[in-house]
Amino acid sequence: MNASQSDFNRALETGRPENIRRLFPNSRALIVSGKVIDRAMLAKGRAMTIAANGRNHLVIRGALQAAQRANAAIIIEIARSEGGANAYCATNYWNIARQVDALCNEMGITVPVAIHADHYGIKKEDDLDYAKVEIPTLFEAGITSIAIDASHMPDDKNLLANLALAQFVPSWAGLETEVGEIKGSQGLSSPEEALFLIRGLNAHDIFPDWIALNNGTTHGIEASDQGIQVELTAEIHKALEPYGVSGAQHGTSGNNSERLRRIASETRTTKANVATALQMISWGLEVNDYGNAIQDDDGNFIKVPGEGVTETLWQQMVEYAAERGWKGGNFKKLNLPFENRIMAQPKEIRERMANRVADFVHYLLTEVFNAKDTADAAIDVIIKAGSPDPGPKCERSEDPKDWTGDRIAAMAAEMDRDRGPEGDFDD
Repeated sequence: MNASQSDFNRALETGRPENIRRLFPNSRALIVSGKVIDRAMLAKGRAMTIAANGRNHLVIRGALQAAQRANAAIIIEIARSEGGANAYCATNYWNIARQVDALCNEMGITVPVAIHADHYGIKKEDDLDYAKVEIPTLFEAGITSIAIDASHMPDDKNLLANLALAQFVPSWAGLETEVGEIKGSQGLSSPEEALFLIRGLNAHDIFPDWIALNNGTTHGIEASDQGIQVELTAEIHKALEPYGVSGAQHGTSGNNSERLRRIASETRTTKANVATALQMISWGLEVNDYGNAIQDDDGNFIKVPGEGVTETLWQQMVEYAAERGWKGGNFKKLNLPFENRIMAQPKEIRERMANRVADFVHYLLTEVFNAKDTADAAIDVIIKAGSPDPGPKCERSEDPKDWTGDRIAAMAAEMDRDRGPEGDFDD
């Protein structure tokens, strides 16, 4: 930590949201709103931090170690598919904050950390009633930032879902929205539809911190070299500039370091999700510069001897997957049944798993994302705000009378929208 001890103490006293203070009254972990992390990246300029999907406990440990080493503000997250009611990971929306808090206190982590509920998916209008009940429970459990993802629905329904659910997100919390379901090179987002969503939210005094786009990536294992379309991303961010919204880059695994450096330096992106790569690295699989696990000619993953889980446990994981017909990206389903077996390995094995993640995340933070020393910037944001909430990045500029339900539907109907292929693109 480069910030003074007195500044850290001030940030700890004033920067922790009310839910965190209630859950962890004696904690020394600086768990903050996602807003603080975004503002810190903007303060440094041309910087983004990792939003590390904690699919297993040792990924969370390694990511926090890396952030401390880099003195970087960081986001630890889990998506609804990974950690919701029908999860394939042991880490979930309701225990992730407790894991982060415990690890920060155990390891003396002093960098600011946000806890993000990623991809809270709304796929149909019937999902809204359930979401109105469930979303408050996430914040009760320590979430400090959320992504409302209704991108699966038509543009007007996406906007209306965001409007309906925003009232259940605390005003101090980080807020992410999404336009264009993540489908790779098909169904790409456009400035028109991004503006439609952000302007409609602005008219109702909702000011998202981030917007996620379909800008060319996919979740999970990316086999092609298409990757992020930097120019499209920059074009959309430029169109959104009056509204102060930052970019959230999804599908980061599968893109090489140079493309990610361009996203950080040429766009307004401040948050970059990394999930699959961290999972594979923790297990000890061979990965390339894209963060993709390398497969042999038969489509099998290559385990690096002496790295990650023990060879015996890896063989058990492979056999378990084979019995169920799981291949490639579906290896993610091993997280839930093997979490306890992973944590039951000897300490030196657990440490090498976490350290492998830490080395990879530290490289991203310092050599690719330009996030080094953003922890100090985040502490400055808290001290200047004097509270957990630095406030919105813009004011209302749209007229609510232009954004009623009927007007929203009419405007959406006039947009020429390529939604891409149908299918399940969750991860």
